[in-house]
Amino acid sequence: MSLPTSQKPVQTIPEATILFAGDSGDGMQLTGSQFTLATALARNDLATLPDFPAEIRAPAGTTYGVSGFQLRFGSEHVRTPGDEVDLLVAMNPAALKVHLPRVRPEGAIIVNADAFTKRDLELAGYDHNPLENGSLASYRVFEVPLTTMTREALKDSGLNQKEIDRSKNMFALGLALWLYSRPMQPALDWIEQKFGKKPEIRDANIHLLKKGYHFGETTEDFVVRYEVRPARLQPGTYRAIRGAQALAFGLVAASQKSGLPIFYGSYPITPASDILHELSRLKTFGVMTFQAEDEIAAVGAALGASFGGALGVTATSGPGIALKGETLGLAVMTELPLVVINMQRGGPSTGLPTKTEQSDLLQALYGRNGEAPMPVIAASTPGDCFDAAFEACRIALTYMTPVILLADGYLGTGAEPWRIPRTADLPDIPVSFVTKPNHTANGTARFLPYVRDEQTLARPWARPGTPGLEHRLGGLEKQHETGNVSYDPANHEYMTRLRAEKVERVARDLPPTPLFGDPAGDLLVIGWGSTRGSIEAAVQRARERGLKVSSLHLRYLNPLPPDLPEIFARFDRLLVPEINNGQLVRVLRERYLLPFIPLNKIQGLPFRAAEIEQAILDLLA
Repeated sequence: MSLPTSQKPVQTIPEATILFAGDSGDGMQLTGSQFTLATALARNDLATLPDFPAEIRAPAGTTYGVSGFQLRFGSEHVRTPGDEVDLLVAMNPAALKVHLPRVRPEGAIIVNADAFTKRDLELAGYDHNPLENGSLASYRVFEVPLTTMTREALKDSGLNQKEIDRSKNMFALGLALWLYSRPMQPALDWIEQKFGKKPEIRDANIHLLKKGYHFGETTEDFVVRYEVRPARLQPGTYRAIRGAQALAFGLVAASQKSGLPIFYGSYPITPASDILHELSRLKTFGVMTFQAEDEIAAVGAALGASFGGALGVTATSGPGIALKGETLGLAVMTELPLVVINMQRGGPSTGLPTKTEQSDLLQALYGRNGEAPMPVIAASTPGDCFDAAFEACRIALTYMTPVILLADGYLGTGAEPWRIPRTADLPDIPVSFVTKPNHTANGTARFLPYVRDEQTLARPWARPGTPGLEHRLGGLEKQHETGNVSYDPANHEYMTRLRAEKVERVARDLPPTPLFGDPAGDLLVIGWGSTRGSIEAAVQRARERGLKVSSLHLRYLNPLPPDLPEIFARFDRLLVPEINNGQLVRVLRERYLLPFIPLNKIQGLPFRAAEIEQAILDLLA
């Protein structure tokens, strides 16, 4: 579809941050997702922050029922969803109250003026109408009667009042697309696909989208529109991808490169459920998804699939990891490949189901009874979730061990441009099953399930039913090589140390740890997981001030990379930002006996780059 020629001046800007906010039923996540898709097709770099209410059906109009979607996009590299918002689209007073602190001074606010009734103001906790008392004088406020204009536009549509009012987000989306010179065609295509079998709803949404777009061109309120030129990205084919999608694709890529089918055992839990939704669409790639009756059944089924010769995978959040703990110990004991994804959320207990946190690191490292070490790795961006999932599978299959992959709610629901890798560029993951007995004694051939590879200490993998390879596995301690149940004290200690040494050997084939910045300096900022974008943005700002600051981001958390002591020695101070109360910093202090400095945030939200930048400035003042 060709867009109408604008008669208003267009101002080119390097980047912008926009935030859509309203009630859960206002479709803010959909609006933000469609704006993201249009931005990706405009070839901007971008980062998103969906912000869901924890209540499934929070009372309409209340502050704790506000749903938001923040998006930053630019012509240069975008690392975070933005510290301050340039444009807030607020569908009601509660959305304005919750998100006004994010709007920069002199930033723009579009409000649905129809929603500022006495009742809605009271629900939001306002004593006076902020549109009338001068409290918004430092912002550029545009009062748009979205509800009235939507009802007028659809009065002859045949839809009922509820359906009409739910459509006003399309008007807001059209206006935002016009304001930032975004293409309208992606949203039109989505509407056609989504509501193709409901022509009256399809036509209403298309009509409103165009109405909002043309309103921006014709109203006297907006005297200028903005343009963000395409980013200079590495050549290749790109798509906007969410972390949950990238995790699913990474698992499937590992399946193809190893020649093994995936069995995904899952129990619904926020925010991990999206992985189940994504994998269930990929059955043509040999993916089997199983929604179990509980977390214990889910991991048990996945481990059983690994015993049967498949690539067993399960995903959950912190509360689910607690329930899976005994079976994870069984996976360590039986030494079977299993990938366990933890989409971390705020805790403890059921905590903050829709908010992000990094509070499960110590649980991943130590949260099992007995000595049960497992490799632990972490993804750092939504796109990086693909590589992290692929690497988790490689480690599990190479070393015959369960692996924990840490992501979080911010990564799972956040999006960024992702350069689609060529299949030929992905490394193969060699897998071999033993097909004949591996030991002969007194003329009798037999299979010993715990004979080990000299390099990796991995034990052989035998498919059940293979003639001559009958063997038993279970949760009781194993005798070295034979796999028989053993209560011998010396054997127990030997097997415990052997399993730990196998995990440590993962460090032998880890790549050198990359640094962001110079190889030495006054301060090194050390992070893991989803803090990467904020850390690197803060370090870049500090370097532009002339400060000798660098950062290091850890993918491998157990075992830790062997080159860390040499890197740490080249910096005077060591800062560790985490979205928890200080977990990695405890591990690093114990391991390296150095004065690591914690920077902690536990608010269910990711770090703003400005928060880390201020900590850097304070340390180097």
